[in-house]
Amino acid sequence: MSKALISTFSEKLIAWHARSGRSGLPWQGNRDPYAVWASEIMLQQTQVATVLERYPRFMKRFPTVKKLAAADIDDVLAEWAGLGYYSRARNLHACAKQVMDEFAGHFPNDPLLLEQLKGIGRSTAGAIAAFAFHERAPILDANVKRILARLFAVEGALQDKTVNDDLWQLAIQLLPTKPQDMPVYTQALMDFGATWCTARKPVCLSTEKKCPFEKQCQANLSDQVLLLPKKVVKAKSPEFDCDMLLIRAGNSILLQKRPSRAIWGGLWSLPESAWVAKASSKKVIPSLAILMKTALPKEPSAPWLKACKAVKAGPQIKHVFTHRRLWMQIWETSAKTRLEPDSENLKWISLTQLGRYGLPQPIKILLQGLSLVHDGDLKN
Repeated sequence: MSKALISTFSEKLIAWHARSGRSGLPWQGNRDPYAVWASEIMLQQTQVATVLERYPRFMKRFPTVKKLAAADIDDVLAEWAGLGYYSRARNLHACAKQVMDEFAGHFPNDPLLLEQLKGIGRSTAGAIAAFAFHERAPILDANVKRILARLFAVEGALQDKTVNDDLWQLAIQLLPTKPQDMPVYTQALMDFGATWCTARKPVCLSTEKKCPFEKQCQANLSDQVLLLPKKVVKAKSPEFDCDMLLIRAGNSILLQKRPSRAIWGGLWSLPESAWVAKASSKKVIPSLAILMKTALPKEPSAPWLKACKAVKAGPQIKHVFTHRRLWMQIWETSAKTRLEPDSENLKWISLTQLGRYGLPQPIKILLQGLSLVHDGDLKN
């Protein structure tokens, strides 16, 4: 392992950032740990371009940890709608309450204490500590793992615990000695992985830019840049079918609150049947009675059958999750009268009030495609 690279890495990286790093992002240069934390959670699994639009809006609605903790979870999920990975929003809300209850509304500066908060892992704790408190705390997100695996020719799979532990030790060794350098160093690491040492098109494989580490990077010197870090072959994502009921009553539709631990947890969606392995044969049109029984098994069937007209087939929607694909067949019907559901997880919601509720993105797109709502109706 190159001691020279370890001793000069932070200085070179900070110098690189001054020339080529990103600037002007709304969360940069902010030492408010609440603002730092919110941006770090939002940037997980979400493209920067999307966060650039949504982060200012989120901070305007929930400007302090106290405001977020006091908010209704439905309001938080509604603001998060479209960003995906909704457990992040639920964890944000729970973490805000934890900070208020256990730390009197102040985020701790110790990374170990930050890790004890809901939804904050070791790397996120390091980022908050570095940006907000100038603590010499390492980060190790996917971009940083790729940088270190290439620089030091780490050949094992990143999912391997031993490899992961070794990368953490490297991340600690590479930290700058001066605490005041931690914010720019941490930002530089993130930027370098996101814009230069990228997964598919790192700058070292082009002639447009010169990497500051090209003469020290072991992957570059051994022509293994695209081979490191080692990629694990992913199994083919399973595919599922489900039926969804779109029931209208005048200017309202019936929505169901999803279980908190389910996909789209805590959001309001169309009542749906259980997911089953995707069938290759053409779907048989079910009766309304069968649909009611499968999508609304806990609701008394008789009142619904009397109140609803015949069902007709709507569009089929394909939605790709990280580890699965779902084909949603929409079945449309309308109720002659708006009978109030027995379950508190079912609610008639006016089409003009949908923006107050968190809806899964494909359901938003469906309603817009059917011209039931306009974009403005979905904004709270």
